[in-house]
Amino acid sequence: MKTLQKFAIGTAAASLMLGLGGCAGMSSQDKSTAVGAGVGAVGGAVLTGGSAIGTVGGAAVGGVIGHEVGK
Repeated sequence: MKTLQKFAIGTAAASLMLGLGGCAGMSSQDKSTAVGAGVGAVGGAVLTGGSAIGTVGGAAVGGVIGHEVGK
């Protein structure tokens, strides 16, 4: 695995963990959106070799999916 790819995956995972720490006052749908965005970011980073565009795109798609699933 390339160093940049490892960094992108690590950064996305750390952001997800820190972000979920502040979820106490969030609705179920908000939590689903956040989890979806985090999972999408990691997936996008892995699929595109750590590309910033892939990571952001994955987060956007994952957030939309999480939002719809959380309804």
